[in-house]
Amino acid sequence: MTHFAQRLSKQVVLLLVSLLLLGGLTMSTPWAGSASEPMEPLPMALPDHHPLMTSTSDGYVGAQSCAACHTAEYRHWKDSQHAQAMQPATELNVLGDFHDVSFSYAGITSTFFRRNGKFMVRTDGPDGTLQDYEIAYTFGVYPLQQYLIGFPDGRYQALGIAWDSRPKEQSGQRWFHLYPGQNLTYKDPLHWTGLQQNWNYMCAECHSTNLHKNYDPKLNRFNTTWSEINVACEACHGPGADHLTWAKKEGDWQKLSSTKGLSIALDERHGLQFQLRSFAMQGLDLATPFLNPKPSILWTAATQAAMDSAPASTPRLPSRELELCARCHSRRGQFWEDYVFGQSLLDTHRLSLLTPDLYYPDGQMKDEVFNQGSFLQSKMQAKGVSCGDCHEPHSGKLRATGSRVCLQCHIAAKYESPQHHFHPIDAKGVDCVACHAPTTVYMVVDPRHDHSFRIPRPDLTVKLNVPNACNHCHKDQSAQWAAEQIQKWYAQPLPGHQQFAEALHAGYTEAVGARELLLALVKDTEQPNIARASGVVLLSERLNPIGFEALHPLLIDPDPLLRSAVVQALAALPPELKVRHLIPLLGDPVRLVRIDAAQTLANVPKETVTENQRQAIQRGVAEYIAAEMTNANRPESYLNIGLIHVAQGEFDQAEAAYRSALQLQPTFTQAAVNLADLYRMQGRDEDGEKTLHQALEFDPQNAAAHHALGLLLIRQKRLPEAMIELAEAARLGSGNPRYGYVYAVALNGVGQRPQAIQELETVLTKHPNDRNTLAALVVFQHNAGNLDAARRSARKLVELEPDDPEVQALLQQAEATQ
Repeated sequence: MTHFAQRLSKQVVLLLVSLLLLGGLTMSTPWAGSASEPMEPLPMALPDHHPLMTSTSDGYVGAQSCAACHTAEYRHWKDSQHAQAMQPATELNVLGDFHDVSFSYAGITSTFFRRNGKFMVRTDGPDGTLQDYEIAYTFGVYPLQQYLIGFPDGRYQALGIAWDSRPKEQSGQRWFHLYPGQNLTYKDPLHWTGLQQNWNYMCAECHSTNLHKNYDPKLNRFNTTWSEINVACEACHGPGADHLTWAKKEGDWQKLSSTKGLSIALDERHGLQFQLRSFAMQGLDLATPFLNPKPSILWTAATQAAMDSAPASTPRLPSRELELCARCHSRRGQFWEDYVFGQSLLDTHRLSLLTPDLYYPDGQMKDEVFNQGSFLQSKMQAKGVSCGDCHEPHSGKLRATGSRVCLQCHIAAKYESPQHHFHPIDAKGVDCVACHAPTTVYMVVDPRHDHSFRIPRPDLTVKLNVPNACNHCHKDQSAQWAAEQIQKWYAQPLPGHQQFAEALHAGYTEAVGARELLLALVKDTEQPNIARASGVVLLSERLNPIGFEALHPLLIDPDPLLRSAVVQALAALPPELKVRHLIPLLGDPVRLVRIDAAQTLANVPKETVTENQRQAIQRGVAEYIAAEMTNANRPESYLNIGLIHVAQGEFDQAEAAYRSALQLQPTFTQAAVNLADLYRMQGRDEDGEKTLHQALEFDPQNAAAHHALGLLLIRQKRLPEAMIELAEAARLGSGNPRYGYVYAVALNGVGQRPQAIQELETVLTKHPNDRNTLAALVVFQHNAGNLDAARRSARKLVELEPDDPEVQALLQQAEATQ
C-alpha cells in the first residue's frame, strides 16, 4: 500500500474508532410513541356559561371588568376568534354535526352523537378499541373547529377528526381528519391520544388567559388552570387589578399614576409621526398617526406618495407589541412558566430559527410557523411596521380588506397599476398579498399568508428549488418562464430585502463556499437577525479562527437571539477559550442566553476554572435544569437533563434522568440510545445491549437504535450480527449520511470492498458534499486500484475544503500516485 493510501486509511480508521469508542450520540427529533395511558374520559361538569371572574391573588379580574370603560374594544373583542379560542362544549359553541354522523379513517369508523344533552364521540382510544368519549371543550372556530377530551390524570387531548366550519359551497360543513393519508393508529404519537396531541403542553398557553400548566412529575398528572378559558383582555394587557384600582381611584391609586396600573404599555404607536415635508407644505396635521389618517384630511395621491417612502421618526427597540404577539404567533417552545409582561420573550420561550424542517432557504415558510419568524425577515419589520398597523388588535381583523390594507401606506397609483404588476386590473389573484404574501394551506383547510412580505423570486426557484408566488398561480408554467417574464418586465429586477437564500442553502447542503457565504451573512447587519442567527448556527459546524473572529463580537450584540446563537455555536471551543468568552454570558439579562451559556460551559473541567467561575457555572446549570423541568411532562426534557449531567461527569444523575424519560414514555427511543451510550462509557455494554433490544421491540424501524446496537456489537467483536444492524441503520436512516458511511467502513473492514464503495456512492447520491464519505471513498477506490476515481473524489474534497492543508496534501499525493 502506498504512503498516500496508508495515510487516508489511517484517517478513516481513526474516524471509525472515534465513532465506536465515543458513540457520538446526540439528541434527535423529539417524536415518541404513545405510552400506556388511562382509558376512561375525565368526568366533566361544565357550566352553562363561563362564570364572571373576580379578582384573584395574581391580579386577574376578567374581561367583564374592562367592558364598562373600554366599550368599543370589548365589543370588537367579544366576536373575535380570540374570544372563541376555547369554549365549553355547549349548544351555542359546538359547530360540528353530532346527529349520529359517522366518519372513517385508517380502518376505524368514528361516530359523533348526543347523549343526555352532551356531545359524544365513539372512536378508537389509547388501546385502539372503540370507546365513548364526552367532548369537553371546543378549540378554535374558523375555518375549522377541533374538540378536546379529558382524561383522569388531568390531560386533555385534541381529537384528530375536526369539523370544517367553512360554508358548504367552499366544501365545508363536514368532518375531516387532520392527517389525511397517513393512516395513524393508536401506536403513533400523532394519534389523538398520543404525546403530540396533548392540549396541556402543545396548545393551552395560547388559547386561554393566565394559563398555568401545573404538571406534577411525581404523580404524572396535570392540574391545569386559567383565569379565563379564552384569549381575553388580560392575555395581552396583563393582570388588570391595579389598572382597575387606578381607574376607580381606590386605595393607593395615586402610586399607580405613572403606569396607570398597567402591566405593559402597548403605546408604541401613540405619537408615532412621519416627518413629511409634503404634509407640512399641504398644511396637513403632522401628528396624524401612521396608518390612521384622520377622516378630515384630503388624502391625495401626492400625500400617499410621500407616505409611501417615509421612515418612522423613531425606531422601536425593543418592540413590545411584536414580542407580545410573538408569545403565541410564532414557532417557539416554552421553557419557563412565569411569563412577565414587557420582558423579553426569550426569557421564557425559545424562538425557532430558519431551519430546513420549518423554512425554505430563502426564509419562506415550509411548515406552520405562525408568522413571527417570517415577519422578522421582512423589510416592513426592519422599517418599524408592527402587527397592529395591519391588524386591529381587538377584533383581530385587518384594518382594511384585501389590498386596501397595504394601500394605507403604499400609493395606489403606483402599485395598483399594470405598470407595476403587469397584469390586467381585474385579473384573478392580482392583489398585493397574492404576490408578496402568498398562502400555504395547513391543517387541510386553513390557508396562512407568509408574513415575510417578499418580492417574488422565480430565479431562486430555478437555482435553489424554493417556491415563488408567480407559479403559485401560474401552475402550468415553469419557474424559468416566470423568471424570464420578470426579467422582461423589469430591466434590473430588485433582489428584495431578504438576501440570504444562497448562504443558508449552502449551509444546509454543506456546499462549496458555504463557510464564506455564511461569514458574509453573519457580518451583514442589513440582513434580518433571525437569518444571521441561523447562519451563526450553521457556521458552528465549520468553525475556524476566521469564523470565531466573526462570531465573537456578536456575544455583546443587543439582540439576544444573536447572543444565544453564538453561545451555542462556540460549544466546540477549547475549554480555556469558552471560559474566557462565555462566563460573562452566565449573567446575561435574558434567561435563554444564560441557560445556553450554561449548557455550553457544563463540560469545562472543574480544575481549569476558579471557584467563583465554578459556582457561576453551577448556578447556570441549575437554571438550565429548572428550565427543562418546566416541561417535565415531556421525555425530551429528561433527555436534555441527562446530557448535561453526562457533560459534568455525573453519571448516576444522568442514568436517573434517562430512566425518567423512558418511564414517562417507554417508546422514546432516543433516551434508550443515550442510556446505552452511557453504559458504554461505564463499561456496561451488557446493560446497553438489553436497553437497545428493548427499544427496538417498541420501535423496530428506528435507525439510531440499530446503529448504536451495531457499534456495540463491533466492540464485542460480534461482526456478523453487527453488520446486520449497521445495514439496517443505513437502510432506515438514509437521511443521515453517517449511518451509510459507518456501514461502508465496516464492509471494507470485513473484506467487502466493492460493496463498501457501492454503499459510499449510494450515500453520496443523497449527500454529495459529505466530507467523511468522500474521504473514505478516496481510500477505498485507491486500494481497489481505481486511481482515476480516487483522484476525482479527492478533487471534490479539495473543492469543498480548499483551505484545509491536509486535504490539499492528500490531493497532491493522489495525483502523484501511479
